[in-house]
Amino acid sequence: MSQKLNTIDTILVANRGEIACRVMQTARQLGLRTVAVHSSIDRDARHVREADVAVDLGGAKPGDSYLRIDAIIEAAKASGAQAIHPGYGFLSENADFARAIDKAGLIFLGPPASAIDAMGSKSAAKALMEQAGVPLVPGYHGAAQDVETFLTTAEVIGYPVLLKATAGGGGKGMKVVEHASEMADALASAQREAQSSFGDSRMLIEKYVLKPRHVEIQVFADQHGNCLYLNERDCSIQRRHQKVVEEAPAPGLSPALRQAMGEAAVKAAQAIGYVGAGTVEFLLDARGEFFFMEMNTRLQVEHPVTEAITGLDLVAWQIRTARGEPLPMSQDQVPLNGHAIEVRLYAEDPANDFLPSTGKLDIYREASAGEGRRIDSGVAEGDEVSPFYDPMLGKLIAWGANREEARLRLLAMLNDTHVAGVRTNLAFLKRVLGHPAFAAAELDTGFIPRYQDVLLPEPGTLPDEFWQVAAEGFVQSQTPRLAAEDPHSPWAQLRGWRAGLPGEVDLHLVSGDQQQQVQLRNSAPSQLRLYGDQLRVERNGVRTAHLLVRRGDSLFIEWDGELHKVDKLDPIAAAQHSHSHQGGLAAPMNGSIVRILAEPGARVEAGAALVVLEAMKMEHSIRAPHAGTVNALFCTEGEMVSEGTVLVEIALDAGESAGT
Repeated sequence: MSQKLNTIDTILVANRGEIACRVMQTARQLGLRTVAVHSSIDRDARHVREADVAVDLGGAKPGDSYLRIDAIIEAAKASGAQAIHPGYGFLSENADFARAIDKAGLIFLGPPASAIDAMGSKSAAKALMEQAGVPLVPGYHGAAQDVETFLTTAEVIGYPVLLKATAGGGGKGMKVVEHASEMADALASAQREAQSSFGDSRMLIEKYVLKPRHVEIQVFADQHGNCLYLNERDCSIQRRHQKVVEEAPAPGLSPALRQAMGEAAVKAAQAIGYVGAGTVEFLLDARGEFFFMEMNTRLQVEHPVTEAITGLDLVAWQIRTARGEPLPMSQDQVPLNGHAIEVRLYAEDPANDFLPSTGKLDIYREASAGEGRRIDSGVAEGDEVSPFYDPMLGKLIAWGANREEARLRLLAMLNDTHVAGVRTNLAFLKRVLGHPAFAAAELDTGFIPRYQDVLLPEPGTLPDEFWQVAAEGFVQSQTPRLAAEDPHSPWAQLRGWRAGLPGEVDLHLVSGDQQQQVQLRNSAPSQLRLYGDQLRVERNGVRTAHLLVRRGDSLFIEWDGELHKVDKLDPIAAAQHSHSHQGGLAAPMNGSIVRILAEPGARVEAGAALVVLEAMKMEHSIRAPHAGTVNALFCTEGEMVSEGTVLVEIALDAGESAGT
């Protein structure tokens, strides 16, 4: 007797950004109606614009919006949605959310709440794997959460250790502890991050394995007891415990090891009655031994590389299995074609410990479409990147017949991508993919620290040629308007034309913290010509093109693969501004003040934490750059501050200088 299928014609996506847009794309292809929910500050976000219906949850922080279970269920009922897709992050691995959806008579596009209880908690998952005989990294994942328990465990298994939120992922609530003296502060900070991100502050601790690879297995199960694995992904290239580059299949993994890891992952899923998309994550050492880390009971950020090598749509599979349909293939029918690599494009500053960056996307231009090219993004030019949410702008995915073809194709996509208005990791991603060790597939989780000098070089001084090109860009980007009014007017040339004298223009330009004065002469033939938004430069008979975009009084120009913002500078006003708040420490990004650790009049050592700032669900410590005395505090706990706001003023100790 055939099972009656569940009716789904409208889906509410309980998320935002890239994943919300991606789910809606498949829903539209299947002819389904889509509903977006949003916070008060996300009312004009891209996922809202692309949905058929949008519901305002209010608030700005996740706890006031995207984490409100009751409000999301009410939004589903009010909009006529039968099913809710949680995306990833937020409530995607919250068993109470899954239960509330089921109780409301709606369909959760994820696993049963019982499976989330068993595997969504890292502690419960490790206990289950221990019973099943799957090798585990040494550690503690029990109920006690006091600092003494974690200190005792760390002494037994040895430092360094890793603190992890039992309910989370994505690097939130995760801290490496090198010494016992760091444990109390690290544990408190990780617990606050976990509570803010997942509404659950519980932690586990495990041995920090050196030089491991991060290899994960994509599993999928239906409501009829069928479960299979869709090959594996290597996610070893990470920063701050968050993945940056993912690829499938894992380079160098033998068919026998793939099968062993895949079968272990399937057994784990079947043991808890799993349904839908899930990922079992392992640490893989150089000897080919693997250790269970966790199971993510949701769709992963990196699922596109699996889709690229299998030709499958995992979101479509989620919808069909939720309806009650069986899996459309058996294990031996799962394809594995070619190779795919994905990078995550973040609004962050790699040169400043990858701190998140917020602001308006003055320029946002994605690479053109083409064979083997895919872009999953959640923003558009002109959108705002807020301090309340994860700073990922989108993902670039390239497929090739082999790994090298995919790598080169992805590098070309990155070169065709342009972002300005916020700092991004775009140039950093190019350096990672272009590094010889990456090209040789020499991968482990220590890749970025190992090659830090190459991947994160000190910012260099912009050459004179750049400033000359920028000055010409200012002149030529304004010339068309005046030339259109009177093409024969000398004013249309904008090179300082003066009757009877050679024309000259003096421009004082600034880009970031660099300045330059440039002189252009009307009598000098220009080797630069502006065509649309391309400035073509001829040097020694070789012509190159640079993206050049004028936005009001600012110029954005590409140079050596990076987009630089250039402004005209008033030197007098700049000098006056620099005298304000001498010795002050400014907020490196927009965010809220979580803790103040210093008092006026207190003496502090270099490196001491003074203020803890929360931005994009992670905590960042503002530390003293040198020893001295705290003169003043300009912030209070709970206050929202903007990037550049002075928070603390420190006076140097007598007889010392900032460089000592």
